[in-house]
Amino acid sequence: MRNKSLMVLVMLCLLQAGKSQTHRAIEQFIQHKKMEGASFSILVKEIDSGKALYSYDADRRLTPASVLKLVTTATALEVLGAEYRFETALEYDGVVADSILQGNIYIRGSGDPTLGSSHFASDRSSYTPARNTFIPQWIAALEKKGIRRIRGSVIADERIFDNEGVSMKWMREDLGAYYGAGSYGISVFDNLYNLYLSTGAPGSRPVILSSIPSLPSLRFHNYLVSALIADDSSYIAGAPFSNDRYLYGVLPANGRRITLRGDIPDPPLFLAQYLRDRLQDAGITVEGEADCFRLLLEENRLPRGERKTLAVTRSPTLREIVRITNERSHNLYADALLKTLGAAKYGSRSDETVSTAEKGIRVVLSHWQGKGLDISSLWMFDGNGLSVSNKVTASFICELLVYMATRSSQSDAFIASLPKAGMEGTVAGILKGTDLQGKALLKSGGVSRVRAYGGYITKGNKRYAVALFANNYSCSMQEITKEIEALLLALFK
Repeated sequence: MRNKSLMVLVMLCLLQAGKSQTHRAIEQFIQHKKMEGASFSILVKEIDSGKALYSYDADRRLTPASVLKLVTTATALEVLGAEYRFETALEYDGVVADSILQGNIYIRGSGDPTLGSSHFASDRSSYTPARNTFIPQWIAALEKKGIRRIRGSVIADERIFDNEGVSMKWMREDLGAYYGAGSYGISVFDNLYNLYLSTGAPGSRPVILSSIPSLPSLRFHNYLVSALIADDSSYIAGAPFSNDRYLYGVLPANGRRITLRGDIPDPPLFLAQYLRDRLQDAGITVEGEADCFRLLLEENRLPRGERKTLAVTRSPTLREIVRITNERSHNLYADALLKTLGAAKYGSRSDETVSTAEKGIRVVLSHWQGKGLDISSLWMFDGNGLSVSNKVTASFICELLVYMATRSSQSDAFIASLPKAGMEGTVAGILKGTDLQGKALLKSGGVSRVRAYGGYITKGNKRYAVALFANNYSCSMQEITKEIEALLLALFK
């Protein structure tokens, strides 16, 4: 009888201990009408002790949206190191005689997503291609070699990555959008263009003015309408490698210059064409048309000549790239890092495709399994979180955060990459003017009916790892964000 009473007492203590972790604010959050039929998961761990401060359904796999970038960037820092740099090479084959190159010019890509990126320009508000330094560098290299005429072509060699620039798990509405730019062995200008339009009276069709950079091969099918609204609700849709782009939605009426952004459908071929045009502008004649290895391979006309290097353009450090990836939630950067992980592990001959997203995912899973994390809770289909098929648990994200804070040699670079809530990046609008402003370093995530956060919060002299996911709530993202903000303030008051 005594043993039975003791067992009951132990069970009651365990139940009470579990209940103590479900803060009243969490209970109120999940009982809110907006969360009826929804899924919610949260885990808060003290970093130094590893003790769970608050927990609710922390082992449920949920869609993380861009919080998945924490996994990608942490793995990239761990495997490649914070000082890693991409290198894009300008090469040539054939011979040079009497200022004539009897051969081709090649752009050999390494998967660098930052080539010509606006995020490393002096004016980050502009996507104007003139704000780059690599094209003048390449032109100067040809001039130094004495090349004034090229008998062959300018060819993009993008084989470091495969041609599947976007995940098959992305939604149709993501294809062609500025946030859905594909990741290829050669990227340039964030793989984006600005499309400028003017609008007239309500009900009229907006007029396309121009694009920067110029993309004369694109065909825009314009189904836009002008209306008396303050903000546009429009988008650009189109498939990779397709020159057809479809414009849908509504734009504010009577606008003189309205800007939409879309993805460059074939960045390697575009850069070859762009360089060819800039060479012509500089007085260097190119007789052949621009080309890329995707098309050369399809048509069985791969060049086999030995190449020599004219110039090498190096990217910013991985430390800087990861900072932009997490602070600005840069999808292209994240997917390029995922494929680069595959290239680092499964590097092959230079005349073969080296990496794919699937290879990068294998590296991610293998790496964290080797660190003792339970990878069964991590389902990845891209590196940036855009696919709603991605799943992960709050437990996994917290374990990764604790590892990066306490065991990783790349801890400083990783933590510094997370934006300060209320001050920076995609979390500049949350916790602003509260006691947690600047004390919460958070990566946000958001797609349709998904809001998520992961990162670190400092309270007093203690640091905590935080992961929370809300899926399938019945309100706007703005409303759920306010509710999550209130929850965090209640938990850390």
